[in-house]
Amino acid sequence: MKKLLLSMAMTAFVTTGFAQKKLVLYYSETGTTKTVAEELQKQLGADIESIEAIEPYSGNFQETMQRGQKEMQSGEMPALKPLKAKLAAYDVIFLGYPIWFGTYANPIATLVKEQDFAGKTIVPFCTFGSGGLNTSTEALKKALPKAKVVTGYGVRTARVKAAGKELDRFLKENGYKQGTVSKLPEYSAQQPVTEAEKAIFDAACSSYQFPLGTPETFGKRTTDDSIDYEFKVKSQGFGGGGASTSTIYVTVSKEEGATPEFTEVVR
Repeated sequence: MKKLLLSMAMTAFVTTGFAQKKLVLYYSETGTTKTVAEELQKQLGADIESIEAIEPYSGNFQETMQRGQKEMQSGEMPALKPLKAKLAAYDVIFLGYPIWFGTYANPIATLVKEQDFAGKTIVPFCTFGSGGLNTSTEALKKALPKAKVVTGYGVRTARVKAAGKELDRFLKENGYKQGTVSKLPEYSAQQPVTEAEKAIFDAACSSYQFPLGTPETFGKRTTDDSIDYEFKVKSQGFGGGGASTSTIYVTVSKEEGATPEFTEVVR
């Protein structure tokens, strides 16, 4: 009887989770975040809306960074067009953005000041050159203390084609989509990098536009689809600052001819 009641309770919990009204709300300047947002919408069957600045950004990287920096320094964030969606109607909001200066893009800063997210579950998703999911999630938690900001999803712009498969796992693991996936194994304990691992790191990271540092130790795991590495990396701070340690994740697909790719930098 107890097992039956527990099963019924779990079924009710899952059914409630799937029945929650969901909105994919995103800002995208170049179209990369839009690609991820539309994949999310397709897999969830959710409503979707883009966030638009009244004065659009140019789409040019340097011009956008210059404008963005001026806005952050002055505190004058971009004005936004009114949302069509009524946020009060949704239980879960998937909030998407590119990473600028290590956190969410400036239009999101305007959004979280102007809109009421109290009582909502916020699922961040972002696109980035190297990383920023962790830092932007923490920033959202501070900006939205009355909302529940949960674990999100991030993907490098260079790997956006992998988003479909990765989102399928993410959504099922976290109960937003029906289906089950096998649990990923833990990384092994850290051990000194040998020439073999250094070659894998270099193959994944050497083409990145900024130096990512020198790997000192690594952990490793094997999944059904790939061999993954967790590198602890020493790097010099920007502007001649002191040395710092970051974590860089690298994956090597088991598909024939696949080359190592770095998936994220966590600083």
